[in-house]
Amino acid sequence: MNAYESDHPESDHREPEHPASDPASRLEWSTPPAALVVVACGGVAFGVAAVVASDGASRLLIGLAAVLLLCLAALGLRQRPRLSVVPGTPARLVIRGLLGPVSYEPDQILRARVMSFRRLGRSIPNLELDVDHKGDERLLIFGRWDLGTHPQDVLDVMAVHGLAPAHPGNTDRDR
Repeated sequence: MNAYESDHPESDHREPEHPASDPASRLEWSTPPAALVVVACGGVAFGVAAVVASDGASRLLIGLAAVLLLCLAALGLRQRPRLSVVPGTPARLVIRGLLGPVSYEPDQILRARVMSFRRLGRSIPNLELDVDHKGDERLLIFGRWDLGTHPQDVLDVMAVHGLAPAHPGNTDRDR
């Protein structure tokens, strides 16, 4: 239990997902393939439903839902792995987006922290990265859907490899 959790007993204390394994052993994160398969199956099911729908408005709306789900699945597959750490001297953080991978060195990562936001009565953690991208500061936000794990696990690995700047308050679980 860290100092924050001892001061804030209401914070959500969680055990590591793989307590027996070294947290630095996993260096790539992305949306779980099973989730992308389920989304693609939903898109196909909506596509079939759009074809058998009886009126034009139903075909349009259900067809739009099918296209959006299939696009979401394709985007998730295109961006695999979403975030990866490349060990070395210095280590690099590679973020894969729609247009391809972008690599950041430790001096380009201005801030890395986990912020929790309340949504529908639940605290949802997000990994927030402030990076220097070709002279412009960018804010990149990754949730559990993007990473396939708790964002704190990713921040811990980044810290082990020297990619998370040492700022007090890199984690904020009570927001």
